[in-house]
Parts: sequence; structure tokens; C-alpha cells
Amino acid sequence: MRQWVLAGLLVSTSVVAGAAEIAGVKLDERTKLGTSELVLNGAGLRRRLIFKVYVAGLYLPEKRNSPMGVFALAGPKRASITLLRDVPAQELVDTLTRGIRDNSSLQEQPILKARVDQLAANLLSIRWGRKGDVITVDWLPDVGTVATLNGEVRGNSIPGYDLYRALLRVWLGDHPTSAGLKKALLGQTD
Repeated sequence: MRQWVLAGLLVSTSVVAGAAEIAGVKLDERTKLGTSELVLNGAGLRRRLIFKVYVAGLYLPEKRNSPMGVFALAGPKRASITLLRDVPAQELVDTLTRGIRDNSSLQEQPILKARVDQLAANLLSIRWGRKGDVITVDWLPDVGTVATLNGEVRGNSIPGYDLYRALLRVWLGDHPTSAGLKKALLGQTD
């Protein structure tokens, strides 16, 4: 029963289409998460060497153009990843856990470890991400961090906003996976 209620909260509906198109992926200007309407804060392309890996979008209750503004903003949040190539889940998990480690203090790491491991297990249940798959990692204040693949909940929700903030730092922290993607997710242009 809990999974059905959670799935109902995560149903994403488009409100306004056509906010951005990156590498052939269309991201809606607005989306609904639970009872909240979120706005596309920014979106960008993640490359690895010469390969296009995914398009990421960051949805927030209102736009913010700094990492501290994003972290301090109350309410639900969504990080959306649309894969542009087939990727083993282990590769995604390794990148995320490395990014969390690289952007978390030595004091935070042991506090986060069990929950990072749970998030990793949730994402590993995907096994292989296929080109076109959409992975979302949502923050719902009354529920926790929830991962989905193509709208299907993966694993259980994980409590604690500190985990979600650590996850966002993978892209928005002092040592992001990509400086260009960080700027794009913050809606910053050259």
C-alpha cells in the first residue's frame, strides 16, 4: 500500500511544455510533484570525454541561481536525468557516490554512509539504464529521497534532507561532475 501512495505522490504531469530542448531531449517548464508545482531551474548536458551521457534538469519550487539558494529553498525538489546512451547502473552509482564523497566533509561522510548505500541499492535495482530512460531523484519533505526509473519507484524512500543536499552537491558542489553542467542547472548563461 505504501508503494502505491508513494507512486501517487510522484506522478509527474506537465503543465507547460517546451521550456528547453537539449540534445533532442525536451524538458517541460513546469512539473507537478505531489501537490506542488515545480519550475525548471535549469538544464544541461553531461558529457564524458566525447560522449553525450545524459541531460539533467533541476526542478524547484522557485528559481534559484546559486547552490546555497538551491540548498536553502524549502519544499520538494527534483533532479531529472534522461540517458542519451546505455549505461550500467553500477557506473551511475559509482559516479554519484564519488561525487557525494568529493563534496561532503569528513564529518558528514559517516553520517551519510548508510543512506548513501541505500540510495545506491535503490539505483542498482535498475541494472542497466537504456538510452531514453528517465531517472528522477526527488525530495519530498514528508517522505524523503525517492528514486524512480521511468516513473516507477525504485526501493524505499530515504529520510533526511542532508542526504538530498549531498546528492545535489554532485552537480552543484565545490567539486561538481561538470562545471558547465553546474552553471546550466543554476540557469546561468555566459
